[in-house]
Amino acid sequence: MKRLKKRVFTRLVAGVVTVLFVFRLCHPEVNPPFAVSEPEPTGEVTEAPEPAQLQQRPLQQLPPGSNLSPLLDFSYRHPIYSVPSYHDCFPDVQDVQYPAARRHGVRPVLNRAEAELRMDELLYVGCNPYYEMDPAMSSSIPYLVPRASALLEHIGRRFLDSLAVKGIPLHKMIVTSVLRTEEDVSRLRRINGNASEQSCHRFGTTFDISYNRYHTVSPPGEPARRAVRNDTLKFVLSEVLRDARAEGRCYVKYEVKQGCYHITVR
Repeated sequence: MKRLKKRVFTRLVAGVVTVLFVFRLCHPEVNPPFAVSEPEPTGEVTEAPEPAQLQQRPLQQLPPGSNLSPLLDFSYRHPIYSVPSYHDCFPDVQDVQYPAARRHGVRPVLNRAEAELRMDELLYVGCNPYYEMDPAMSSSIPYLVPRASALLEHIGRRFLDSLAVKGIPLHKMIVTSVLRTEEDVSRLRRINGNASEQSCHRFGTTFDISYNRYHTVSPPGEPARRAVRNDTLKFVLSEVLRDARAEGRCYVKYEVKQGCYHITVR
């Protein structure tokens, strides 16, 4: 008896569905209940925005004849954060940097004449598109071991990249001290009582970067770039050095009297 009732109910439902289907075919203008009507076409073609467009604005179009690369002209500017404390973020003193300098460096160079004979161990770093050497540098010579040379170029490149994405006119960082020979250390100690006899600069692994002086980059034949506060550039450089230190690339000491970051490769 129950099976008979179930078959009758199934046939009844199938019949109702069949009737509704035939009715829909005969009268297509009638929408079924609860159907969502689509908007009528307007003739305009619209495209869905790309995911990246929802997060930042597109790049600005440069004027015709501009010498700047579109990659250096961002309409979306990344914020400047700096670091909470220079002393806390860059605390690596001599006791920390010296062992790393001895481990990765060369045997101390006696004088500049000997440095010219050690080119199989040292690289010349006096000319590079990512940073500038201090023209007043007299107590060191622009040579580093390959490991430290790669670090210096990495920091300089990241600094320029950070300025570009933050919408700040390009400036190069200035390197104020590099490799010191034994003669350089002795001469420096005669005029600067704070200079260490066991300087990390003797091993070609260490360099100093000024945080209060920068070299402005202006395209040839164009007016000088707008002035940028040194504090602003210092904020950006501190972010770059903080990241490099956090990645285990280097040790960094914030030098107050010398106005520089004292950096040794790891």
